[in-house]
Formats: sequence, structure tokens, C-alpha cells
Amino acid sequence: MASKLKKNDQVIVTTGKSKGHVGAITRILADGYIIVSGANIRKKCVKADPQNNIKGEIKSIEGKIHHSNVALYDADKKQKIKVGFKQEDGKPKARVNKETGEAV
Repeated sequence: MASKLKKNDQVIVTTGKSKGHVGAITRILADGYIIVSGANIRKKCVKADPQNNIKGEIKSIEGKIHHSNVALYDADKKQKIKVGFKQEDGKPKARVNKETGEAV
């Protein structure tokens, strides 16, 4: 099954507190969520563990974002892209820009 979003794609966040943020997809989760680098930053408290020589700290981590809240981003034109699929004779299905017809 082909997917409109893939790992390392440049995306722009369209809703939420990180709206307008552009980043790359670092992980795709099974439940329809993705992790975008630098977007939806959360704080996570890490407890100190003296036996394993770990200091207690507050880490900043990237939270998950639903895939419907992001869109592919064209860095050249600085705008979001609508993605469709096109299959030519004997070739596998490919992602294309719906406006221009170019491969993504």
C-alpha cells in the first residue's frame, strides 16, 4: 500500500501550537501519528538513578502529530503540496504533485 507521507519528507504543520513549522518526518507510528523534527515539543522528567550514574533532568522531546495535521512542503516554492498517485504502464505507483504532475 502506498502512503502519501514517508520518512524524511519535508512537511509543514497545518494546525496546533506548532502551526507553520517546517521539518522532516523522523518516525511514522502505526496508529496514524508521525513525529516531526522540532515540532510539538514536550517536556519529559527523567528521574535520577545513582546506581546507573544517571542524573535527573527535564528533557525536551518531540511529541506525536496526527498525519492529517501536516502537509508535504515544497522548499523551492515555499508552499504546501497536495499529493496524488499515478501509475504508468508497467511501473509501480508513484507520488505526484496534483497541481504540476511532477513526481514528489
